[in-house]
Amino acid sequence: MENSTIRKSKVWSPEKIDEIQEKAELGRYRIRGQATKRQDLPSFDDLVFTPAGLSRVALEGYREKCDTRVVIGEGRVKRPLVLETPIMVAGMSFGAINSNAKKALGIAATRCGISTCTGDGGMHPVEREASEKLVYQLLPSRYGLNPYDLKRADAVEIVVSQGAKPGTGGTLLGQKVSEEVANMRDLPLGVDQRSPCRHPDWMGPDDLGVKIDQIRIATNYEVPIFIKIGAGRVYDDTKLAAKAGADAIVIDGMEGGTAASPEIQLDHTGIPTIAAVVEAAEALHEIGMKDEIKLIIGGGISNGADAAKAIALGADVVYIGTAMLVALNCNKSIYVEDYKALGTEPSACHHCHTGKCPVGIATQDPALMARLDPDEAADRVENYMNSLTMEMQIFARSCGKSRVVDLDPTDLRSLTWNTSMITGVPIVGMGTTRNPYWADYHHATGQHEFVAK
Repeated sequence: MENSTIRKSKVWSPEKIDEIQEKAELGRYRIRGQATKRQDLPSFDDLVFTPAGLSRVALEGYREKCDTRVVIGEGRVKRPLVLETPIMVAGMSFGAINSNAKKALGIAATRCGISTCTGDGGMHPVEREASEKLVYQLLPSRYGLNPYDLKRADAVEIVVSQGAKPGTGGTLLGQKVSEEVANMRDLPLGVDQRSPCRHPDWMGPDDLGVKIDQIRIATNYEVPIFIKIGAGRVYDDTKLAAKAGADAIVIDGMEGGTAASPEIQLDHTGIPTIAAVVEAAEALHEIGMKDEIKLIIGGGISNGADAAKAIALGADVVYIGTAMLVALNCNKSIYVEDYKALGTEPSACHHCHTGKCPVGIATQDPALMARLDPDEAADRVENYMNSLTMEMQIFARSCGKSRVVDLDPTDLRSLTWNTSMITGVPIVGMGTTRNPYWADYHHATGQHEFVAK
């Protein structure tokens, strides 16, 4: 029988005790993959849509069109990036994931008319072949940097930082540095890699403007240029990125995923995605560039409701990474014994950094890679993307909008005071005013009595 007198400390929880003891053994901070595990962050779940009724007419889903197309760089470059739906596959490097996963994502994205992204590590030939629209990332590491690949890209993304580890460089442990990865990144085989946290050839926003001009010349002014920033000082960073000349600004929220990061940084740096999108949209609006520069938001977005709410708050496109891996089969209940060998189980695995991914996604081990069939995986990802698009259209139509991009904050209400304060979206029950209808009542002789104005 459990001893009812035993009391566990809220300050010194079992999880904190385990963390301290593991660090005492390791002599360093803990590293893991995936995203923050905090349960107390404000999220898009704290918002709800206010559908049409008498005051607004809804659209019929079976006969009235709801457009999803987004164009990035229109009127600014020769070859704007055209997305058939406001979704982009976020940057995930060859190294973090393997060529089978890259191929599957590329095939699915091509079928859906959207783009994939190289991530850190260079342009893999399989990914370029599979992806009709490919964004080329330019990171501080310069891994796999090839001017000829730069010219073959459909957009270029200059990465300042990412949401899972803003202010620090990337991490790739040696067990994932295969011969192919080592050759692409010009690294020693099997050696842990820690990339730099800032670019070697520019130090600030003024220098960044020069770098963007150089890339425009190198790409013959043909493709749009993005700047990606981990959500931190979003308001100022967005203005500076716009001033530097970006065609699109990517803000990666605190919930953004990764293949490897210091665990403590995942939980204690950056700001949540829902706050980041509001700050970025407000910054662009203030400088009069909200309609000129596209805003791309990522970090923890998993369904059409998340995506539609991000767009309503000011985003033009959503970046999705981890959820795409889940659609590939990440954390699926297969090969359960391999999960157990890692000390975890399906739906709780965050061991991307080990190179021992049970479902063959975040690994360079040929035996494990064989578990992921690219063609079958592409079908799953395509189905997932199409589902997201249909879900976004449901919300847009129900709010009386014929374009998903026309969703705006007036289509939302907050469920909590916290989210209302963050987003400026009114809390439910208040209508258009903070004063309830009974504000003019008063108590008289114990009876409720209405005082006419």
